[in-house]
Amino acid sequence: ALFLAAAVLAPLLAPHDPNLQSLRDRLAPPVWLGGSPEHPLGTDNLGRDVLSNLIYGSRLSLTIGLVTMVLSAAIGSAAGIVAGYYGGTTDTVIMRVVDVWLAFPSLLLALIFAAVLGQGVTSLIIALVLTSWPLYTRVIRSEVLSLREREFITAIRALGSPHRRVLTRHLLPNVLPLLLVLATLQLGVTIITEASLSFLGVGVDPSIPTWGSMLSDGRRYMNNAWWLTAFPGIAISIVVLAINVCGDYLRDRFDPRS
Repeated sequence: ALFLAAAVLAPLLAPHDPNLQSLRDRLAPPVWLGGSPEHPLGTDNLGRDVLSNLIYGSRLSLTIGLVTMVLSAAIGSAAGIVAGYYGGTTDTVIMRVVDVWLAFPSLLLALIFAAVLGQGVTSLIIALVLTSWPLYTRVIRSEVLSLREREFITAIRALGSPHRRVLTRHLLPNVLPLLLVLATLQLGVTIITEASLSFLGVGVDPSIPTWGSMLSDGRRYMNNAWWLTAFPGIAISIVVLAINVCGDYLRDRFDPRS
């Protein structure tokens, strides 16, 4: 919640323009190491304020993570529900595509898509969605295979309910708890993947602050300016840990055995 608030209120909370450069103040240490109170977390190699970049970086990193999560969950769950409910050739075709997709390491696949599509927020989101959707399909399909044999689904179909109604009014609500938990846990993975792509230089435009690009810029100065990589690394770790804790809570909250 704190990081989301920081992302929404970034223009009000950031003490400086994240792209404002001052070479006279470059590589200034944090305030507790003798730095200026004007830059509480120090400055980078171009004199930009680390705290301001950290706050604005949360805006883009969380936005990309959330948008990717929603799109991947929508596409993957729709394919999983259709494959699990109809079975047969439909299930075989969808799952063979999923198997091929999952045969490649997710980071490598995202790197290929991002390199082909080029730099930009939209291109990065598309690359992450193309990488993430198969996992939702596989998990949701397994749940639907179990649900479609339940008595209430059999009764609904025996009463002549159309397939679309069965899918949207009866199967989808029953897989939503699982989908919510999976999406929450995948959000942390997506944020790490986005940071990795930005670190490798195939993410968004370098002029746009992200946690991954901050890590990439600061790695050359780790010996004498450790704060350039420490603070974005800590931010990523805290956000992913918090998201995973939320996912564990939701899993326990919606588990019928609990």
